[in-house]
Amino acid sequence: MREVSLSLMWIPVAAYLIGSIPFGILLAKLFGVVDVRKAGSGNIGATNVARVAGPLPGIFTLVLDGVKGAAAVWLAARFANESALWMTVAGLSALLGHCFPVWLRFRGGKGVATAAGMFLALCWPAALGAIGVFILVVLFSRFVSLGSVSAAAAMPLLIYLLWAPHHAPPPAITFGAFAAAMLVVYKHDANIQRLVEGREPKFSFGKNKDGE
Repeated sequence: MREVSLSLMWIPVAAYLIGSIPFGILLAKLFGVVDVRKAGSGNIGATNVARVAGPLPGIFTLVLDGVKGAAAVWLAARFANESALWMTVAGLSALLGHCFPVWLRFRGGKGVATAAGMFLALCWPAALGAIGVFILVVLFSRFVSLGSVSAAAAMPLLIYLLWAPHHAPPPAITFGAFAAAMLVVYKHDANIQRLVEGREPKFSFGKNKDGE
């Protein structure tokens, strides 16, 4: 058993590298923006890409960042016999790669789309529930950051309620949900501070100095 576990240690490394692909920067450059980190909020995530480069690259960034999380979980499921532990480790590794990519001096995105992809692969009903929370909060508030934090905070409870009828999720999944939620909320620390102070800009496709 120990030998099998050691042979799978490449999974978190591969997942981290998958997560570290900076699709926001690459797509913004493709659509004519030299460096998305020097415009808008400076973030490489979908919201800032949409704000700086336009809706289409923003949507592509959102989808591809989500694919990173789902691909990492799929990889672990394929090579670790659908082990909940390794699938969770892979998802969290991809999330860490997105938030702290080695190629960008560990200054990455905020992890919302990658976490969504991770949980779509782990428990799609819970992920859809969190996406629903995100959409409702953004529609009513127009604060993407508030929607992101709300969805992240709701994820552990949604995982517990929607994992399977009359069955609690495996401990690894529960831990992963809490860890992912805490990381996403942590990455939104500056947004939360601006929300408290009333300085957080509402979402638009125009250029803003601050934001998500």
